Amino acid sequence: MTGDHQTPALLLFSGFVAVTLGITTWVSRRRQGSAEEFYAGGRLFSPIENGFAIAGDYMSAASFLGVTGLIALYGYDGMLYVVGFLVAWLVVLFLVAELVRNCGRFTLADVVAARMSERPVRIAAGTSSVTVSVLYLVAQMVGAGSLVALLLGRTGGAAQAWAVIGVGALMVIYVSLGGMRATTWIQIVKAVLLLSGTILLTVLVLVRFHGDVGRLLLTAADRSGHGRAFLAPGLKYGGSWTARLDFISLGLALVLGTGGLPHILSRFYTVPTARAARRSAVWAIGLIGGFYLMTIVLGFGAAAVVGTGVVRGSNAAGNTAVPLLARELGGGAGSTGGTVLFAVVAAVAFATILAVVAGITLASSASVAHDLYASLRRPRGTARSEVSVARWAAVGIGVVAIALGLLARDLNVAFLVGLAFAVAASANLPVLLYSLFWRGFTTRGAMWAVYGGLIPALGLVLVSPVVSGSPASLFPDVDFQYFPLQNPGIVSIPLGFLAGWIGTITSGEVADEATYAETEVRSLTGAGAV
Repeated sequence: MTGDHQTPALLLFSGFVAVTLGITTWVSRRRQGSAEEFYAGGRLFSPIENGFAIAGDYMSAASFLGVTGLIALYGYDGMLYVVGFLVAWLVVLFLVAELVRNCGRFTLADVVAARMSERPVRIAAGTSSVTVSVLYLVAQMVGAGSLVALLLGRTGGAAQAWAVIGVGALMVIYVSLGGMRATTWIQIVKAVLLLSGTILLTVLVLVRFHGDVGRLLLTAADRSGHGRAFLAPGLKYGGSWTARLDFISLGLALVLGTGGLPHILSRFYTVPTARAARRSAVWAIGLIGGFYLMTIVLGFGAAAVVGTGVVRGSNAAGNTAVPLLARELGGGAGSTGGTVLFAVVAAVAFATILAVVAGITLASSASVAHDLYASLRRPRGTARSEVSVARWAAVGIGVVAIALGLLARDLNVAFLVGLAFAVAASANLPVLLYSLFWRGFTTRGAMWAVYGGLIPALGLVLVSPVVSGSPASLFPDVDFQYFPLQNPGIVSIPLGFLAGWIGTITSGEVADEATYAETEVRSLTGAGAV
């Protein structure tokens, strides 16, 4: 990158940071002492506002940078991420959105604890939620490091490290000062910017090939180095039975994981009614669906216009495919158009990262304060003390996310998100569905469902190729790889459901039929909902 490219990109990014800090400062002047205001923004957002905010939360750096990079590198197999991310919203729409809004207040644990012994269930669900959030945060940090390294034209680790630290500091400011209200408006602004930038690039790619999608795909295949195999299944996941099982595992994690993501579930509490929550999900599906269809065009466009070899040379994981594509569409490295378009895309991508990390940090700090702190403290703290703990928790989570982001900076961000989805599907989704739909579910079953999915998922990742045993691992010089798959979902998700079932049938506790009946009526009708 030259100085000509850096200056406009940095100016645009600085402008977004200034706007979002202005929103945060404005919101912080309002009363933020109540838990409802801090965690749920006072439940005052309309379905369309919340739909845009949900889309902003979901369309992360993994989608904009990672998925397009995987398509540019692996063609058809990279596109499979898009299918998983999109189909997952059907699970959310039909099984989660309205029911969660009716049964809970701020977090996943609220839904489960309504029928169970509150303290152990909140500790289990809170621990799982924080774990998932931190894994998701790491992916955003890695995306930030890759983007700034490209923006500044430096391949060394120092630029990436400072980018990760800067994003971490900003996310702590957003959450601790502005709470859910500021985070939601930042998400809305980011969603509009991201969709606008994606539409612009998609139109430019299609114009470049005169609207001929077939020509686009054939050119991408020719410049990929793989020929027609680029457009067929198997380039990444078809080499062996292990690779195929890895794909099935990833698909399960992506489709089932969204319904257990804490920062997505918390968004349904920011609207006044369950009907508004469902309409929010419908708006989100429309926005997210359009976005992911465009990422397919951008991924193949990067392969066709930039070339797979150039993308891999810039970043081995493919995280810089979209900025490189923007520069080429604008006229190339030395052109004014290339400079401006690269600057716009870089600023949008950074805005994406900042907005998503704010939402995830808020959800995880809410779990720390509302579930863990409130359960361990005796007597239970006040709402004001909970909010204070949540603010400090945001600082601690930011530090942990920064440290892990620095460690994992060479991994593909979409792949890292796949791990977060696997943990969410293994630990959070089983306990949520059992609580909503199983009359005989007990406290032991709830705890076993959470820990029975969480511990195997994390354990299998630790002994997988992600951590050791291959050149692309976190620790390539050591080998304690015993589990051959990169994504643990195919094993850990069934274990989570199985553990919840075994824990329930072996429990001496008798499920409270009256409480279940009350929960069922409340979840389906909204009677008694907060």
